[in-house]
Amino acid sequence: MRGAAPADGDAPIALEAAARLAVDPIDYCVHRHGLSAATALERAAAWAGLPYSAAVPRMACGSAEIRRIDALAGVRTVRARVDDREIVYCAPRFEGLLRLGAHIKDHPEQRDRICIVSIDALRTELAESNAPRLLDEARQRLARRWPFASAHLDLPMGSRIAFVTGIVATTVLAALAPFSFKPVFMPLVGILLVVPGIVRLIAAIHPQDTDPEPAIPLSDAELPIYSVLIPLRDEAHMVPMLRRAMQALDYPPEKLDIKFVVESRSEATIAAVRQVLSEQRFELVVVPDAPPHTKPKALNYALPLVRGEYVVVYDAEDIPASDQLRRAASELTADPGLDCLQAELRVDNAPENWLTALFAGEYAGQFGLLLPFLARLRLPLPLGGTSNHFRARSLREVGGWDAFNVTEDADLGTRLSRLRYRTATLANRTHEEAPISLLAWMAQRTRWTKGWMQTFIVHNRSPRHFLEDIGWRGFLAFQIYIGSMIISALLHSAFLISFIASLIFGFRTGLVFDIWDVVSMLILLLGYGGAGALVVVGLLRQGQPRLLPHQLGLPIYWVLHSIATVRALHELLFRPYFWAKTAHGRTKMRRSLEEEDAR
Repeated sequence: MRGAAPADGDAPIALEAAARLAVDPIDYCVHRHGLSAATALERAAAWAGLPYSAAVPRMACGSAEIRRIDALAGVRTVRARVDDREIVYCAPRFEGLLRLGAHIKDHPEQRDRICIVSIDALRTELAESNAPRLLDEARQRLARRWPFASAHLDLPMGSRIAFVTGIVATTVLAALAPFSFKPVFMPLVGILLVVPGIVRLIAAIHPQDTDPEPAIPLSDAELPIYSVLIPLRDEAHMVPMLRRAMQALDYPPEKLDIKFVVESRSEATIAAVRQVLSEQRFELVVVPDAPPHTKPKALNYALPLVRGEYVVVYDAEDIPASDQLRRAASELTADPGLDCLQAELRVDNAPENWLTALFAGEYAGQFGLLLPFLARLRLPLPLGGTSNHFRARSLREVGGWDAFNVTEDADLGTRLSRLRYRTATLANRTHEEAPISLLAWMAQRTRWTKGWMQTFIVHNRSPRHFLEDIGWRGFLAFQIYIGSMIISALLHSAFLISFIASLIFGFRTGLVFDIWDVVSMLILLLGYGGAGALVVVGLLRQGQPRLLPHQLGLPIYWVLHSIATVRALHELLFRPYFWAKTAHGRTKMRRSLEEEDAR
């Protein structure tokens, strides 16, 4: 029966089951018998003959000397002076409770110095009492640890002006190439446009069967605690779907540490999350209202509270495959030298309109082919912002996320590679929702492009040190991949318009084509051909040939990218840390989880 503790005769069965699962018996009863953590500890305290308190005094958590903020998640005991007595407030595990009971039996005079509390109450009070320190760490952790890798310190106005000037000059160069100084301009533009196209073409045709065999799945007893961070802001309507998606995970609930990380000003979202907290696997982390209002700052705030050996980030609209955590844990456990895994992202509302179809094609190529290709070559892997699986220890060592970078995923992937942490891809999918309106797409793409610009500037501020850290292969790969994401669409649009204009001018004036006109056509063919091949092969690999006709709109899609790039350049100068929030849950189509529920 839900909410009832196991009967005395069932206690040995519960103890044996907890031992088989390698979890604490109290946690087992909480998750398997529907008890709240408070009820479980209250009954355990009564059994051990110890006093119980539903709350922890603020003075206890406020005075707790935690030398390392990252140790906060493991704290289960605090002390406080109450009425001139020192009281130890603790939320013990089962074995600790047994030892406490035996100790009190031998030393009954100490009974009034120990008080059992709920682990939930202790964690909540610790987080609230240490909020100023957590907030400071969230904003400054990276700057303190790696002062030359933070967008907060290493993105001065001078660097931004120089970068924008360089982009404008390069675009003008591409526009002039079909008209004048062709022997000089054309090769330079060709390098900028053709090299990324060739890389994408190679990724499209590179055999996929060279990947190593997946690791043998871990058993329930072998699985470690896995933390899940879900940052939310003004997304109360997404909480029910997220709850179902997390419930569908094939992972022992006793070993799940799922945290909804919500900004304090999102009151409706906080209220929606509180409604699901009856399930012990879920926890609410409220982030104080302070700049910058970014996703990475929220994630950094929650990082010291993470209890898992591994940690993954999911966005509000994500529906991961049910076996994703088990697969990721198995891969990370099997390869101790692996620090991060990027799961494949797949758009499940692709047929909704022409924009979602193009977005889905882009994702199919990038996450299904290009990133695995880069991972096989051990090159820097810009992450996807969601479904990133980390060793918690490694994530803390590299400084967490950059709170001031609006595309924190690309920066973190680069930093991992720069500090010689290894990243790979996971052949497991997370379903995502593509923006369904041009306005939403443009806001999101502007932010992404601005974040890539931030990442490019920050890591290239000292090219010599960057080269020494990452090696020449990684250095070149970074310039090609991140650089192409910033400027390729803009250059293609400028070059295409100028080339068409030069052809029209040539027809009207009777000029004869020369070798450089042929070179111009080859540049366009290779540029579009590489991107197009990646999209086509990616969609065919996913079994979505019905989306191929939409990909004929790729040139228009790149023009939209160009507009987003211009907007990003403006924001880089005047609003570098502004976070344009993407609205989720707007699709009219049934999502993957809803389709399963309807069956």
